[in-house]
Amino acid sequence: MNMKISSYIRQIPELAPFLDHADHVDVKIAIGDVSMRKFITSMLGYQPGWVRLLYHVRAMFVRFLGMRQEGVPQAKRLKPEDLPMKPGSHVAFFTVRMAEEERYWVAEAEDRHLKAALGVIVEPLGGNRRRFHLITVVYYHNWAGPVYFNVIRPFHHLDNLPLKTNLDTGVSQALSNMAALLRS
Repeated sequence: MNMKISSYIRQIPELAPFLDHADHVDVKIAIGDVSMRKFITSMLGYQPGWVRLLYHVRAMFVRFLGMRQEGVPQAKRLKPEDLPMKPGSHVAFFTVRMAEEERYWVAEAEDRHLKAALGVIVEPLGGNRRRFHLITVVYYHNWAGPVYFNVIRPFHHLDNLPLKTNLDTGVSQALSNMAALLRS
C-alpha cells in the first residue's frame, strides 16, 4: 500500500474514514492560484482523445474480469459555481461524500470489484496560492479489484502529468479520468 499521506491531510479528522483500511492510497501535489472549485471542475472536465481511446481498450479488458462498461463516459464541463458540494449529490459517476468550501472535497465511485474515493484537499499557502493534495483511495471488494487496479495503475500516473504543468496558468487540466478508469 502506498501511504504517502502528508501530516496536513492527517490533521483533518473528517478524512480519517476515507483513509482507514485502504488497499491503496496515492497523493499528487500541485500548487496554484485557482480556487478549489476551479481546480476540481477543470480536472473533471478534461478528457483528451487518448483517454477516450483507453476507455475503448478498457471495455475489452473488463470483460475478462466478468465486468461490463456501458459506453465511454463523457467529461462534462462544469462552471466552478455548479460543482456539487452537498453529500449525496452526483457529478459524473461520482457521489459527493463530504465537502467544505476551500478545505476539501471527497467523492466516491463504487462497483463490484472496488470502491474508489477521489479527494482534493486544499492547503493555503498565503495570498491566493494553494497547495492541492489530490488523493486517490482504493478499496478492493474481491479478487478482480487488485487485478484491475494494477493493470490500470500506470495510466493512473500518466493522467497526472498535466497537473504540474498547467495549474499555474489557472487551468488545472489534471486528468480526473484516473478515477474514471476505476469505474466499470
